[in-house]
Amino acid sequence: MTKYEFKLPDIGEGVVEGEIVAWHIKIGDLVKEDDEIVDVMTDKATVTIPSPVNGNVLSLSGDIGDMVAVGTTLISFDVNDSGESEGDSETITTPEKVVASESIDTPEQVVISTPVVIPKSVVPSIPIDREVRSSNNIAKGSVLASPAVRRRAREAGINLVNIIGSGPAGRVQHADLDLNIATKGTVSGNLPSIIKIKRENITEVKVVGLRRKIAEQMVLSKRTIPHFSYFEEIDVTQLEELRLILNSSKDDSQPKLTYLPFIMMALSKILPEHPECNARFDDQVNIVKRFGGVHLGIATQTERGLYVPVVKHVETRDIWGSASEMQRVSGAARNGNASLDELSGSTFTITSLGRDGGLGATPIINHPEVAILGVHKARDMPVVRDGQITIRRIMNVSSSFDHRVVDGADGAALIQHLKRMLESPALIFM
Repeated sequence: MTKYEFKLPDIGEGVVEGEIVAWHIKIGDLVKEDDEIVDVMTDKATVTIPSPVNGNVLSLSGDIGDMVAVGTTLISFDVNDSGESEGDSETITTPEKVVASESIDTPEQVVISTPVVIPKSVVPSIPIDREVRSSNNIAKGSVLASPAVRRRAREAGINLVNIIGSGPAGRVQHADLDLNIATKGTVSGNLPSIIKIKRENITEVKVVGLRRKIAEQMVLSKRTIPHFSYFEEIDVTQLEELRLILNSSKDDSQPKLTYLPFIMMALSKILPEHPECNARFDDQVNIVKRFGGVHLGIATQTERGLYVPVVKHVETRDIWGSASEMQRVSGAARNGNASLDELSGSTFTITSLGRDGGLGATPIINHPEVAILGVHKARDMPVVRDGQITIRRIMNVSSSFDHRVVDGADGAALIQHLKRMLESPALIFM
């Protein structure tokens, strides 16, 4: 047997260790050269490392979430063509070269703005007896279930074919597995609603990879920045009318407008009058950098966690350009192919939960920025105007500021200025 030891290579200038965030192989797998084998996250980037050889996987070192030093043996391969032992064993090691890397200059901030390679899901399928199937399962012997449900069933030794799924089209859900386990397989479908099954399962989720980076960033922001928050209601009735008019007259090349592009345009116009809010604070040297250009971070939720892609120099764009660029960088973040440049350099951040926006929140500042704006859903509300009750479209906004460098009056002045612009949207374009 010829044993090949694959060691974690140098994956970037100054990088001495990395975190294992995903394995793409398991012991016993036959791997071909250039197949993806492991994802490793450093302080600079996440890289997917390919195999340098053909061979069978003999052993893996390290669990997801473990920090490993450069030069540590990660994988042992049997590199014989047949994968079988042939007399005395011989060990060779990874050549002293970078196997896969994404070398990036040190960014000003890394946590929410590090591009992440999306790991491919590796979930073994469950063999199905095609002669046995429940009436709720569609297609011959097929079972509708998520990868997580299939994994649980496999670990519990349960054949999904024998379970009647309670989900759409007979889809087997976690609750169906819970019921099967609680009743030791005597009941395969839902019990009457009056019977309650005690749920005692506990799921441990290791905080690793991007989720760990987000956690570190949130702790850094809350620990170092004394936040103060400010809330306001904005009457967007006229803005809604303008938005509908522009959307009805746009051509096919122009994106559909939401409220965000109007907010972006308003901020790009008023932030020069509130320079203390379009800034970053380097508290290590006690210097506040106030920016002339308006680079708006757009907090974007993805399947992999929270990213903040950036629309650069909003002051140079019109309403359609702002909307297009926002859609482009947000889409790149969701797809996992945003570049480091697209994910860094913001000077002010906007966060919005859309229809789930609620009435208010206390958004956490995107360190080292000094201000953030939270946008909530707009809804029709009864309000008093000129002594009469009338229905207006009202949108709440929440904001947080770094009280070390932004006084309360200054933060409030910015939001009140924004309110005037959005309530009389012609001002945005004058």
